Amino acid sequence: MIDFFQILFAGFAQGTMYALIAIGFVIVYKATGVLNFTTGGLLMFGAYLAHHAVGGWGLHFGLALLLGAFATGGVGILVQTLVLSRMAGKPHFTLIMLTWAVLIVLEQIPPAIWGYDVLTMGDPWGISMTSIGPLSVFTIDLWAVLLAVAIVVALYLFFRFSRLGIAMRATAIDREAAMAQGISPNTVFNTAWCLAGAVAGVAGIFLGGGARVVSPELSLIALAAIPAVIVGGLESPAGAVLGGVLIGIAEVLTAYYVPVYAPWLGKNFHLVMPYIVLIAILLVRPYGLLGTRSVRRG
Repeated sequence: MIDFFQILFAGFAQGTMYALIAIGFVIVYKATGVLNFTTGGLLMFGAYLAHHAVGGWGLHFGLALLLGAFATGGVGILVQTLVLSRMAGKPHFTLIMLTWAVLIVLEQIPPAIWGYDVLTMGDPWGISMTSIGPLSVFTIDLWAVLLAVAIVVALYLFFRFSRLGIAMRATAIDREAAMAQGISPNTVFNTAWCLAGAVAGVAGIFLGGGARVVSPELSLIALAAIPAVIVGGLESPAGAVLGGVLIGIAEVLTAYYVPVYAPWLGKNFHLVMPYIVLIAILLVRPYGLLGTRSVRRG
């Protein structure tokens, strides 16, 4: 039973990283109506930059984390300003494919600078373990959960109480009405892309830390988070958190128990599990667990 709860916590920690990535998707979608596929490149860029900040420049990991978040937030603003803002009014499908093209470009930059070899993050926790009662968990997973919770709370407070956050909510509900009230859509879009880039950068740094490594394959994790976005509901930040945690737990439990109890399913069956969960939930709730019915009808 102790093993089960330890694996459950590992899945929860993995899920919180998916939740951060999913929140990035949701923020951009709510503000612009675009499903942002650049997230994988932003995530990867944050991880490589943090690696270099610690190993190359000798910065403390905390400073490297902040640097990675600010830098990926800045890249998000650049993508919005230099590319997407020039396509205003174009069909959403065109914009979505444009983010896909930007992703392919972004994915080439870190390997061109740091090479294709796997790298270590240089985080202060490595493979060290921490005791929580009878449980022993990876220290980096514990920090990842705490930081993810802090980010989710900060985002809630930002959208609930800040002037800019309220403006973003108003724009998401009715863009024309918000513009009529003097809200600048460019400010809203830039903020959305900045926040999405920053949370993707943080997620990438923790996904490349501990016993894991920094490599070009980090970008693929953003694709694994897409089921979390859909499961939770494409327009719901709370749904992104719920979907991320659910997908993370399902994936990690599958990775542990399938080789033991159902090896005939294959050693990589856990990679399929998020999509099985996605299909199962959409068959019951086509608009996601916390999505709106308007998404289902669209």
